[in-house]
Amino acid sequence: MAIKKNIAIIMGGYSSEYQISLKSGNVVYNTLKSSNYTPYRIHIFKDKWVFVDHEDQEFPVDKNDFSVLINNKKVTFDCVFNAIHGSPGEDGFMQAYFKLLDLPQTSCDMYQAALTFNKRDCLSVLKPYGILTAESYYLNLGDTIREDDIIKKVGLPCFVKANKAGSSFGISKVHKKEDLQTAIDVAFKEDDEIIIESFLDGTEVSVGVITYNGETKVLPITEIVSENDFFDYKAKYLGQSQEITPARLTAEQEEKVVTVARKVYEILKMKGYSRSEFIFKDGEPHLLEVNTVPGLTNASILPQQAAKAGISMLELFKSAIEEALKK
Repeated sequence: MAIKKNIAIIMGGYSSEYQISLKSGNVVYNTLKSSNYTPYRIHIFKDKWVFVDHEDQEFPVDKNDFSVLINNKKVTFDCVFNAIHGSPGEDGFMQAYFKLLDLPQTSCDMYQAALTFNKRDCLSVLKPYGILTAESYYLNLGDTIREDDIIKKVGLPCFVKANKAGSSFGISKVHKKEDLQTAIDVAFKEDDEIIIESFLDGTEVSVGVITYNGETKVLPITEIVSENDFFDYKAKYLGQSQEITPARLTAEQEEKVVTVARKVYEILKMKGYSRSEFIFKDGEPHLLEVNTVPGLTNASILPQQAAKAGISMLELFKSAIEEALKK
Protein backbone atom coordinates (compact mmCIF):
# COMPACT_ATOMS: atom_id res chain seq x y z
CA MET A 1 0.00 0.00 0.00
CA ALA A 2 1.32 3.44 -0.91
CA ILE A 3 2.31 5.62 2.00
CA LYS A 4 -0.03 8.59 2.39
CA LYS A 5 1.61 11.89 1.53
CA ASN A 6 1.85 14.49 4.30
CA ILE A 7 0.21 17.76 3.32
CA ALA A 8 0.84 20.91 5.38
CA ILE A 9 -2.12 23.29 5.10
CA ILE A 10 -0.83 26.76 5.92
CA MET A 11 -3.43 29.23 7.22
CA GLY A 12 -3.69 32.43 9.24
CA GLY A 13 -1.22 35.03 8.10
CA TYR A 14 -0.26 38.56 9.12
CA SER A 15 -3.11 40.59 7.61
CA SER A 16 -6.63 41.63 8.53
CA GLU A 17 -7.83 38.56 6.63
CA TYR A 18 -6.41 35.92 8.96
CA GLN A 19 -9.82 34.79 10.26
CA ILE A 20 -11.10 34.12 6.75
CA SER A 21 -7.87 32.24 6.03
CA LEU A 22 -8.36 30.02 9.10
CA LYS A 23 -11.86 29.18 7.81
CA SER A 24 -10.51 28.36 4.34
CA GLY A 25 -7.71 26.26 5.82
CA ASN A 26 -10.10 24.29 8.00
CA VAL A 27 -12.32 23.52 5.01
CA VAL A 28 -9.28 22.16 3.16
CA TYR A 29 -8.25 20.18 6.26
CA ASN A 30 -11.70 18.64 6.80
CA THR A 31 -12.02 17.81 3.11
CA LEU A 32 -8.61 16.13 2.91
CA LYS A 33 -9.10 14.12 6.11
CA SER A 34 -11.09 11.50 4.23
CA SER A 35 -8.67 11.39 1.29
CA ASN A 36 -5.48 9.51 0.48
CA TYR A 37 -3.41 12.32 2.05
CA THR A 38 -2.56 13.03 5.68
CA PRO A 39 -3.36 16.72 6.25
CA TYR A 40 -1.72 18.85 8.97
CA ARG A 41 -3.01 22.26 10.04
CA ILE A 42 -0.17 24.78 10.26
CA HIS A 43 -0.94 28.21 11.71
CA ILE A 44 1.37 30.94 10.44
CA PHE A 45 1.32 34.07 12.62
CA LYS A 46 3.89 36.82 13.26
CA ASP A 47 4.63 35.51 16.75
CA LYS A 48 4.42 31.77 16.04
CA TRP A 49 4.42 29.08 13.38
CA VAL A 50 2.75 26.00 14.86
CA PHE A 51 1.20 22.68 13.94
CA VAL A 52 -2.25 22.42 15.56
CA ASP A 53 -3.46 18.87 16.21
CA HIS A 54 -7.09 17.68 16.42
CA GLU A 55 -7.15 18.51 20.14
CA ASP A 56 -5.88 22.03 19.39
CA GLN A 57 -2.49 21.31 20.96
CA GLU A 58 0.29 23.35 19.37
CA PHE A 59 3.71 22.11 18.26
CA PRO A 60 6.30 24.62 16.97
CA VAL A 61 7.45 24.48 13.34
CA ASP A 62 11.21 24.34 12.74
CA LYS A 63 11.71 27.07 10.14
CA ASN A 64 15.08 25.59 9.04
CA ASP A 65 13.34 22.80 7.13
CA PHE A 66 9.63 23.39 7.84
CA SER A 67 9.38 20.26 9.97
CA VAL A 68 7.51 19.59 13.22
CA LEU A 69 8.50 17.50 16.21
CA ILE A 70 5.37 15.65 17.39
CA ASN A 71 5.86 13.48 20.48
CA ASN A 72 9.60 13.17 19.72
CA LYS A 73 8.95 12.15 16.13
CA LYS A 74 10.07 14.46 13.33
CA VAL A 75 7.39 15.01 10.70
CA THR A 76 8.24 16.48 7.29
CA PHE A 77 5.88 17.35 4.45
CA ASP A 78 5.57 16.30 0.82
CA CYS A 79 3.59 19.36 -0.23
CA VAL A 80 2.24 22.61 1.20
CA PHE A 81 -1.35 23.67 0.56
CA ASN A 82 -1.44 27.47 0.69
CA ALA A 83 -4.63 28.87 2.27
CA ILE A 84 -3.20 32.19 3.51
CA HIS A 85 -5.06 35.22 2.13
CA GLY A 86 -2.98 38.40 2.23
CA SER A 87 0.55 38.54 3.63
CA PRO A 88 2.72 36.40 3.77
CA GLY A 89 0.82 33.80 1.71
CA GLU A 90 -0.46 35.86 -1.19
CA ASP A 91 2.40 38.34 -1.64
CA GLY A 92 5.29 35.99 -2.41
CA PHE A 93 7.01 35.52 0.96
CA MET A 94 5.87 31.95 1.64
CA GLN A 95 6.38 31.01 -2.02
CA ALA A 96 10.01 32.19 -1.86
CA TYR A 97 10.60 30.39 1.44
CA PHE A 98 9.26 27.07 0.13
CA LYS A 99 11.21 27.51 -3.12
CA LEU A 100 14.42 27.85 -1.08
CA LEU A 101 13.50 24.66 0.80
CA ASP A 102 12.61 22.93 -2.48
CA LEU A 103 9.20 22.09 -1.06
CA PRO A 104 6.26 21.95 -3.53
CA GLN A 105 3.35 24.31 -2.77
CA THR A 106 -0.04 24.76 -4.39
CA SER A 107 -0.14 28.46 -5.26
CA CYS A 108 1.66 30.44 -7.97
CA ASP A 109 5.36 31.24 -7.79
CA MET A 110 6.94 34.06 -5.77
CA TYR A 111 7.14 36.68 -8.53
CA GLN A 112 3.55 36.13 -9.68
CA ALA A 113 2.31 36.36 -6.10
CA ALA A 114 4.20 39.60 -5.42
CA LEU A 115 3.15 41.12 -8.73
CA THR A 116 -0.57 40.33 -8.51
CA PHE A 117 -0.68 41.41 -4.85
CA ASN A 118 0.45 44.85 -5.99
CA LYS A 119 -2.62 46.01 -7.90
CA ARG A 120 -0.91 48.94 -9.62
CA ASP A 121 2.11 46.96 -10.80
CA CYS A 122 -0.04 44.08 -12.01
CA LEU A 123 -2.31 46.35 -14.06
CA SER A 124 0.74 48.18 -15.46
CA VAL A 125 2.31 44.90 -16.64
CA LEU A 126 -0.92 43.77 -18.32
CA LYS A 127 -1.80 47.06 -20.09
CA PRO A 128 0.66 46.60 -23.02
CA TYR A 129 -1.08 43.29 -23.79
CA GLY A 130 -4.32 45.13 -24.45
CA ILE A 131 -5.97 44.25 -21.13
CA LEU A 132 -8.45 47.03 -20.34
CA THR A 133 -8.51 48.61 -16.86
CA ALA A 134 -10.12 51.59 -15.10
CA GLU A 135 -8.47 55.03 -15.24
CA SER A 136 -6.19 55.24 -12.23
CA TYR A 137 -4.18 57.67 -10.11
CA TYR A 138 -1.42 56.51 -7.75
CA LEU A 139 -0.40 57.93 -4.38
CA ASN A 140 2.40 56.98 -2.01
CA LEU A 141 2.36 57.94 1.66
CA GLY A 142 3.83 61.42 1.97
CA ASP A 143 2.89 62.53 -1.56
CA THR A 144 1.19 65.90 -1.94
CA ILE A 145 -2.52 65.28 -2.43
CA ARG A 146 -3.87 67.36 -5.32
CA GLU A 147 -7.58 66.69 -5.18
CA ASP A 148 -8.39 68.54 -8.41
CA ASP A 149 -5.77 66.56 -10.35
CA ILE A 150 -7.14 63.30 -8.99
CA ILE A 151 -10.72 64.14 -9.92
CA LYS A 152 -9.67 65.42 -13.33
CA LYS A 153 -8.00 62.06 -14.04
CA VAL A 154 -10.50 59.57 -12.56
CA GLY A 155 -13.75 61.56 -12.21
CA LEU A 156 -16.45 61.11 -9.58
CA PRO A 157 -17.60 58.79 -8.15
CA CYS A 158 -14.27 57.01 -7.77
CA PHE A 159 -12.78 54.21 -5.71
CA VAL A 160 -9.93 54.74 -3.28
CA LYS A 161 -8.11 51.47 -2.49
CA ALA A 162 -5.15 50.29 -0.50
CA ASN A 163 -2.80 48.97 -3.17
CA LYS A 164 -1.69 45.81 -1.37
CA ALA A 165 -4.56 44.63 0.83
CA GLY A 166 -7.08 41.92 0.15
CA SER A 167 -10.72 41.29 1.02
CA SER A 168 -11.81 44.85 0.31
CA PHE A 169 -10.12 46.26 3.40
CA GLY A 170 -9.29 49.96 3.04
CA ILE A 171 -11.64 50.60 0.11
CA SER A 172 -14.03 53.55 -0.13
CA LYS A 173 -16.32 54.80 -2.85
CA VAL A 174 -16.13 58.59 -3.04
CA HIS A 175 -19.01 60.61 -4.46
CA LYS A 176 -17.97 64.13 -3.44
CA LYS A 177 -14.63 65.95 -3.52
CA GLU A 178 -14.84 66.76 0.21
CA ASP A 179 -14.92 63.03 1.09
CA LEU A 180 -11.71 62.26 -0.81
CA GLN A 181 -9.27 63.02 2.03
CA THR A 182 -11.09 60.76 4.52
CA ALA A 183 -11.08 57.89 2.02
CA ILE A 184 -7.35 58.40 1.43
CA ASP A 185 -6.72 58.28 5.21
CA VAL A 186 -8.69 55.01 5.48
CA ALA A 187 -6.67 53.43 2.67
CA PHE A 188 -3.34 54.57 4.15
CA LYS A 189 -4.23 52.70 7.36
CA GLU A 190 -3.91 49.44 5.37
CA ASP A 191 -0.99 50.27 3.09
CA ASP A 192 1.56 52.99 2.26
CA GLU A 193 0.51 52.93 -1.41
CA ILE A 194 -2.90 53.83 -2.81
CA ILE A 195 -4.63 53.34 -6.11
CA ILE A 196 -7.55 55.64 -6.98
CA GLU A 197 -9.71 54.36 -9.83
CA SER A 198 -12.53 55.66 -11.96
CA PHE A 199 -15.92 54.12 -11.19
CA LEU A 200 -16.95 51.64 -13.87
CA ASP A 201 -20.71 51.40 -13.94
CA GLY A 202 -21.48 47.94 -15.26
CA THR A 203 -21.89 44.28 -14.47
CA GLU A 204 -19.20 43.01 -12.07
CA VAL A 205 -18.02 39.44 -12.48
CA SER A 206 -15.53 37.18 -10.78
CA VAL A 207 -13.72 34.64 -12.95
CA GLY A 208 -11.93 31.63 -11.50
CA VAL A 209 -9.04 30.34 -13.59
CA ILE A 210 -7.17 27.29 -12.33
CA THR A 211 -4.75 24.65 -13.53
CA TYR A 212 -6.83 21.48 -13.45
CA ASN A 213 -5.54 18.09 -14.57
CA GLY A 214 -2.65 19.83 -16.29
CA GLU A 215 -4.79 22.29 -18.28
CA THR A 216 -5.71 25.95 -17.83
CA LYS A 217 -9.41 25.87 -16.98
CA VAL A 218 -11.78 28.83 -16.78
CA LEU A 219 -14.58 28.06 -14.33
CA PRO A 220 -18.22 29.19 -14.65
CA ILE A 221 -18.43 32.96 -14.12
CA THR A 222 -19.99 34.56 -11.04
CA GLU A 223 -21.90 37.84 -11.19
CA ILE A 224 -21.59 40.03 -8.09
CA VAL A 225 -24.69 42.03 -7.18
CA SER A 226 -23.99 44.01 -4.03
CA GLU A 227 -26.78 45.30 -1.81
CA ASN A 228 -24.27 47.86 -0.59
CA ASP A 229 -22.86 50.71 -2.63
CA PHE A 230 -20.17 48.30 -3.87
CA PHE A 231 -18.73 44.87 -3.16
CA ASP A 232 -17.12 45.74 0.18
CA TYR A 233 -16.09 43.56 3.12
CA LYS A 234 -19.68 43.35 4.43
CA ALA A 235 -20.97 42.38 1.02
CA LYS A 236 -18.23 39.79 0.65
CA TYR A 237 -18.36 38.09 4.02
CA LEU A 238 -21.55 39.11 5.80
CA GLY A 239 -23.84 37.98 3.02
CA GLN A 240 -24.82 41.47 1.89
CA SER A 241 -24.40 40.59 -1.75
CA GLN A 242 -25.85 38.17 -4.23
CA GLU A 243 -23.50 35.96 -6.13
CA ILE A 244 -25.08 34.55 -9.24
CA THR A 245 -23.31 31.62 -10.94
CA PRO A 246 -23.42 31.38 -13.89
CA ALA A 247 -23.46 35.16 -14.46
CA ARG A 248 -26.25 36.72 -16.53
CA LEU A 249 -24.07 37.65 -19.50
CA THR A 250 -24.69 37.60 -23.22
CA ALA A 251 -22.83 34.89 -25.14
CA GLU A 252 -20.57 37.61 -26.55
CA GLN A 253 -19.78 39.09 -23.11
CA GLU A 254 -19.06 35.65 -21.72
CA GLU A 255 -16.73 34.75 -24.56
CA LYS A 256 -14.86 38.05 -24.14
CA VAL A 257 -14.32 37.73 -20.39
CA VAL A 258 -13.34 34.04 -20.58
CA THR A 259 -10.76 34.89 -23.26
CA VAL A 260 -9.33 37.82 -21.25
CA ALA A 261 -9.21 35.89 -17.96
CA ARG A 262 -7.38 32.99 -19.60
CA LYS A 263 -5.02 35.45 -21.32
CA VAL A 264 -4.21 37.17 -18.00
CA TYR A 265 -3.47 33.79 -16.36
CA GLU A 266 -1.19 32.78 -19.19
CA ILE A 267 0.58 36.15 -19.68
CA LEU A 268 1.45 36.17 -15.97
CA LYS A 269 2.52 32.47 -16.10
CA MET A 270 0.19 31.72 -13.22
CA LYS A 271 -0.19 28.38 -11.48
CA GLY A 272 -2.71 27.04 -9.01
CA TYR A 273 -5.92 28.91 -8.29
CA SER A 274 -6.69 32.46 -9.33
CA ARG A 275 -9.77 34.63 -9.28
CA SER A 276 -9.91 37.78 -11.36
CA GLU A 277 -12.46 40.55 -10.96
CA PHE A 278 -13.81 42.39 -14.00
CA ILE A 279 -16.41 45.07 -14.68
CA PHE A 280 -18.04 45.45 -18.09
CA LYS A 281 -17.93 48.95 -19.51
CA ASP A 282 -19.33 49.56 -23.01
CA GLY A 283 -19.56 45.79 -23.43
CA GLU A 284 -15.84 45.23 -22.73
CA PRO A 285 -14.45 43.53 -19.59
CA HIS A 286 -12.09 45.79 -17.57
CA LEU A 287 -9.76 44.07 -15.11
CA LEU A 288 -9.81 45.25 -11.49
CA GLU A 289 -7.47 42.77 -9.82
CA VAL A 290 -6.19 39.21 -9.64
CA ASN A 291 -6.33 37.15 -6.43
CA THR A 292 -3.98 34.18 -6.16
CA VAL A 293 -5.23 32.68 -2.88
CA PRO A 294 -9.02 33.00 -3.22
CA GLY A 295 -11.33 32.03 -0.35
CA LEU A 296 -12.03 28.31 -0.06
CA THR A 297 -14.92 28.20 2.41
CA ASN A 298 -18.24 26.70 1.37
CA ALA A 299 -19.57 30.22 0.82
CA SER A 300 -16.56 31.32 -1.25
CA ILE A 301 -16.83 32.08 -4.94
CA LEU A 302 -14.19 29.69 -6.34
CA PRO A 303 -15.65 26.52 -4.75
CA GLN A 304 -19.13 27.61 -5.92
CA GLN A 305 -17.79 27.95 -9.46
CA ALA A 306 -16.03 24.59 -9.28
CA ALA A 307 -19.25 22.94 -8.08
CA LYS A 308 -21.09 24.42 -11.10
CA ALA A 309 -18.38 22.89 -13.30
CA GLY A 310 -19.00 19.51 -11.65
CA ILE A 311 -15.77 19.63 -9.60
CA SER A 312 -16.13 18.62 -5.95
CA MET A 313 -14.14 20.30 -3.16
CA LEU A 314 -12.01 17.17 -2.85
CA GLU A 315 -11.27 17.09 -6.59
CA LEU A 316 -10.47 20.81 -6.53
CA PHE A 317 -7.99 20.42 -3.66
CA LYS A 318 -6.48 17.15 -4.90
CA SER A 319 -5.83 18.62 -8.34
CA ALA A 320 -3.91 21.55 -6.79
CA ILE A 321 -1.77 19.15 -4.72
CA GLU A 322 -1.08 16.82 -7.65
CA GLU A 323 -0.09 19.77 -9.88
CA ALA A 324 2.33 20.99 -7.19
CA LEU A 325 3.83 17.51 -6.75
CA LYS A 326 4.44 17.18 -10.52
CA LYS A 327 6.98 20.02 -10.52
